[in-house]
Parts: sequence; structure tokens; C-alpha cells
Amino acid sequence: MSDPLVRLYPAAYRAAYGQEIVDVHREMTADMPRPARLRADADLAAHALRVRLGLDSASPAGRFFALAAPFALAAGAVDGGLRLTRWYAGLVLSPAPVRVQLSTMGGAWSLHMLLSLLVCVGAVIALTGRWGPGAGVAVCGLLGTAVQWAAGARVYDEGAITPVAALLTVAVVLACPPDRRGDRRLSAATGAMAAAGWFPVAVVNTGAYTGAFGVTTDYGAWPMLVLAFTGAVLALRARSSGLLEMGAMAVASPPLVAYSYATVWGDPWPVLGTLLLLPVVAALTAFFQAVRRRS
Repeated sequence: MSDPLVRLYPAAYRAAYGQEIVDVHREMTADMPRPARLRADADLAAHALRVRLGLDSASPAGRFFALAAPFALAAGAVDGGLRLTRWYAGLVLSPAPVRVQLSTMGGAWSLHMLLSLLVCVGAVIALTGRWGPGAGVAVCGLLGTAVQWAAGARVYDEGAITPVAALLTVAVVLACPPDRRGDRRLSAATGAMAAAGWFPVAVVNTGAYTGAFGVTTDYGAWPMLVLAFTGAVLALRARSSGLLEMGAMAVASPPLVAYSYATVWGDPWPVLGTLLLLPVVAALTAFFQAVRRRS
């Protein structure tokens, strides 16, 4: 057990599986070219780090982030999609010619829209079967948003909430164990949540119909309500207490909190009210489950 990479594993794990890991890794990389071997070494180091942090697929935290990661991506896409829709509505509804408006767009604003588009496109790619490339594109968009804010380009007057939400979303996505990424049924549920959270508000924002589906755009609460409802549905289907599902929704919610904060122009009280949707729905779900068990 001389491979130094194996020393990255915790002592107990190394004692139980270390020699097997060394033998398999050496056999697998024996005939690989150097670039491929470096990638294999990086994968092994990443797995060791996950085991040490308790984020491997066999751990409770790993299973938790496997559930939360696609919803975090979807929440980021809803936030980015609504920002793009708001920009598009202003572009179309303005009396100024579109060409003039595009020619006068500032560089910071154009970059922000591009980064939002990257998050949306990446999430769609990830949730439709190609998690690796899609998540990579979305993460680039999220990190770019944080870097743009750190560089002093403040597109919205939202303080630090937007870059913090972006970084938290990146952390959740990267915490998902590799062998639990891209679950088709979970991706389908996540895609449905994203569509339900984005489309009605987009219709209202573009002025196509001011009362679409009974949806209000006040306080940016609708996407968070959809996320909470999705968590409740997952808990009811699994016949669980809802703690796992609603906890995952809470971890996935920062982009929607940032959207709500932007919608109310930085007023924290409506945002706090929006955040209460998650515990309220969680309590209702737990109550319903308790009643169902007794009946």
C-alpha cells in the first residue's frame, strides 16, 4: 500500500480497502498514457476527499446532496431564466428600436445576461441526460456571476446575495457523488419543477397575460412555492417524514432567494416571508404523513 494517493483516505477506510484500491488503480492505469493517468489519479484523489468529507454515494450526506443537486441546478436556471425574460420583456416593450437598445447595452449587463444564459443552457443539458457537460457549463455561469460581482460590476442592487447564492449552488452541485448524478426520474421531476416555476411568471412578466394561471409576481414567491410543493410531493411519494426532501429543497433554494430579493428591490421582510414557505410546507407534509399512518 505504497501509493501516496491512498493516504488521502481516512485511516479506517484505508485499512479496510486500501490494498484493493492500490491494486485496482495500478492495474487500471498501467498502460495509460500520461494525461489519462493524471485524470485517473485526480479521480482517485477526488474520491478520497469525498470519503473523508462523508460525501461518497454510500453516506447519508452523499445521498442528501444527490437529491439536492439537480434541484439546485434547476433553481439556478429558473433564476437565470426569469432575469433573461425580464430583460427580453423590457427590450420588446420599450418604444425604442431593438437595434438601438442592443447597441447601447453596457458590457457588464451583456456579460450578466450571457452568464445567466450559460446557467440555463447548462441546466437543460444536465437534466436531459448529459450531467457532466451540462453541470460544467452551469457552474461556469454561476462562478462567472460571482466573479463579476467581486470585480465591482453590480448589475442589480442586490448586495452580496447574488454571488453568495451562486457559490452555494456551485457547492451543492459539486457535492453530488459522481455515481448518483443524472438519475432520469429525478431529472424529470426537477425539469417539471423548473418549468412550473419559470413559465407562468415569464408569461406575466412579458405582459402576455396579467393573470396567468392565477400566478402573482409579487415578492418573487411563486418559484419558491413550486420548489416547496415539489419537495412535499417527493416526500409523499416516498412515504417519508419529509425532512430529507424539504432539507434538500432548502439547500437548493438560494438562487430563488436571490431572485425574490431582486424582485422586492432589496427589502428583506418579503424575502423572509418567502423563506417561511419551506418550513410551513414541511410542517404540513409531516402532519399529513402522521395522519396517513394512523388511518
